[in-house]
Amino acid sequence: MTVLAVGLQVYEITQSTLAVGLVGGIALVPMIVAGLWGGVLADVFDRRRVLITSATVTWAATAGLLILSAADVAVRASGGRVEVWPFYALTTVITVAGTVSGSAHMAVTPRILPPELVSRAAALSGIGAGVQLTLGPALGGVLVATVGFPITFGVDLVLFAFGFLGIFMLPRIAPEGEPRRASIRTLLDGLAFLKQAPNIRAGFVIDLIAMTFGRPYALLPAVGAVAIGGGPVTVGILTAAFAVGTFTTSLLSGPVAHVHRYGVAIGRSVMVYGACIAGFGAVLAVTLLQGGAAPAFTDVNPVALVAAAVLLVGAGASDEVSAIFRSTMLMTAVPDEMLGRMQGVFVVVVAGGPRLGDLWVGVLATSLALWFPPLAGGLLIVALVAVLLRLQPGFRGYDASDPRP
Repeated sequence: MTVLAVGLQVYEITQSTLAVGLVGGIALVPMIVAGLWGGVLADVFDRRRVLITSATVTWAATAGLLILSAADVAVRASGGRVEVWPFYALTTVITVAGTVSGSAHMAVTPRILPPELVSRAAALSGIGAGVQLTLGPALGGVLVATVGFPITFGVDLVLFAFGFLGIFMLPRIAPEGEPRRASIRTLLDGLAFLKQAPNIRAGFVIDLIAMTFGRPYALLPAVGAVAIGGGPVTVGILTAAFAVGTFTTSLLSGPVAHVHRYGVAIGRSVMVYGACIAGFGAVLAVTLLQGGAAPAFTDVNPVALVAAAVLLVGAGASDEVSAIFRSTMLMTAVPDEMLGRMQGVFVVVVAGGPRLGDLWVGVLATSLALWFPPLAGGLLIVALVAVLLRLQPGFRGYDASDPRP
């Protein structure tokens, strides 16, 4: 809900898709550093303590967004607007803390479950993410349109507080192996391990391709304003549509326990993802050639909205299939003493790819056309993943019954 609200507020202040893309782009370098270092922290300290600390920082930064948004309301009443850079700063803090939290969170799962349940846990995480990403954007779009930005951030603050319960209920989870210090050497040891893990590397590269060239979210404020119409409500619907695909796939993911060729499953699902994103771009191209629409929801183009939502449901479903197998491969093939650092790299890829994608979308949509980034990006995904599978026979033949990094 906060991610959607920040994007909408930045667009309202600047009327620029590039400015929305910069919300993620500016946080990219700090997020990379936080992911790598967060993995080191998860391999050195009690992982429960790392989770509590990072969650506290995230909550405080979200409170800062509420204060800033309330200030914008006051300033706007007198004919002005607040500066946009504090939104970038606070979003960067949230990104950094969330990246550290993600490194520790994923390293906890294989410690509290037997190996045969890890793939089910990955699917269950998809259900949780699907609920969050379905209800959050949908509720965020409605709240922004009806009660404004400050109350939207306030609701998220209250809901976020309940998230601490899950963390506090965890036991102490100290890393296995020899005691280590949080140092550059520890980080470099983790990166050296990655050089010897071709299957893990290939999974990272495929995800980076998908998220860099197939990330449509920075487009959505403009889509709701000038293409499909409907304003914030349309933005919420389209954002939630992706999560509906994620959630539905997770609910129907029982057969993942019987799939062993993870490399093939990952590659094919990401190619389907690229096709769905390209289709979304084609819908935008056709709609804009017909003249676009107005921001009022009464002027929405219903055919375009339904088509775009269906394609994003498909994108969310295929992305979740890939995510289940990529995360399971990582949690079962990497030894525990390296798991935090590999999860740190994983979080950097998962979080960094979308921020590169935001920049890709912002620059090309501003300089060429709103529909061009998803259409061209989706086709690129299909082509690049096909080439990678061809060049990586070891990844293509990965067998879950004999997990090797």
